[in-house]
Formats: sequence, C-alpha cells, structure tokens
Amino acid sequence: MRIITVSRQFGSGGRELGKRLADLLGWDYYDREIIQALAEDQGMSPEYLHKVLSGHGWHQYQLTYRNSFRQPMAGAWKHTEVLVRQREILQEIAAAGNDCVIVGRDADVILQEYHPFRIYVCADMPSRLARCMRYEEKKEPEERLTEKEILRNIRSIDRNRRQIREILTGKKAGDGSSFDLTVNAAEWEIKELTEAVAAFAGRWFERSGAEGK
Repeated sequence: MRIITVSRQFGSGGRELGKRLADLLGWDYYDREIIQALAEDQGMSPEYLHKVLSGHGWHQYQLTYRNSFRQPMAGAWKHTEVLVRQREILQEIAAAGNDCVIVGRDADVILQEYHPFRIYVCADMPSRLARCMRYEEKKEPEERLTEKEILRNIRSIDRNRRQIREILTGKKAGDGSSFDLTVNAAEWEIKELTEAVAAFAGRWFERSGAEGK
C-alpha cells in the first residue's frame, strides 16, 4: 500500500496536481471527499466544515505541541471533535490498504507511520493570484471576488496553514525536511508537472521498499 500526500500553498495548483496524479496512477483520491464524510458524520454543512478545517476553527481552542488538545474554550468542543474525527477518517483510509493520493488535511503528519511520499507544492504570489483569478472567471459575475479580496484570502489561508503546521510538527513553515519533494509549480503546466512527479514518486517508492521502509 502506497500513500502520496500533497501539501500546498493556496493557489499553487497543488489540488489539481493531486487529482491528476491519482488519475494518472489509477489510485484512490481524497480531498473534498473527507469534508463530505465529516459533514455527514457531524451533521454539519460542508461549507462550515471547510472553514473550520481551513484554520478558522483552530483559534477557538488551545493546542499543545504535536496535536495534544488542552481544555478548549467554552463552546469550542465541536471544533475539537471535528479535528479528532478528521484524524480518524484519515487513519481509516490508510488502514483500508489501497494506494491513494490525499490532498491537504495535514495527512503527511497524521499518517507518518505509513511512510507516505510527502509532496509540497508552492508558487510565487503572481502565479498564485493568476490561478485564483482564472478560477473566479468561471463563476457568475456577481459571485466573483476582486483581486484585492483574493490576495487577502491567500494571505489569511497561508497564515492559518503556517500556524497549524508549526503546532503539528514543531517546525517552522517552509522547513523542507518535512517533505520528500518540494515543487515550484509557477512555470509548469500542471499536466506536464504531474508526469514528472509521478516518475519521481515511482523511483521513491522503489527505493523506500528496497530499504525496508
């Protein structure tokens, strides 16, 4: 059983890379499916859970180093339950034993005992902004975010992800030792990049198996 986890900067193309990678390899793919499973399990809306798991809910209770929950603030138990249940769902996915690609959810940390191939996807801000703008163009005009709003969202999500990452790993965000492959997607077409990453992942799994990992 092989697992690939994809961590990414918002707007870098990491989600598309993960989906294309799963399709190319013929593996199971998990991303929003985890949100949907949590929503059904917790009786909440997927939109609300997305906000909680994007980092907004983490600020309503305290966490100690490496995932240990302290006594949460009043009214925050539900947030804690969601994060605990997300961990359980990820562990259930891994225990099923199927080759899979998991995007986000800090799966590389939660499933580290399975020795996943850990990818981090990044890009410069202009590239990320351009990708997000292209996404907004697919929406109805009245639903589109402005460039200023998109930039604000990117910075907010980046900040939340950095804070969560440091809590979970004890390392500063950007520490490359936490990943097996870091990819700057700014100058790549994601389809072409997927093929290169798949080839690298194949070699990595061969080497890891030979070393008994």
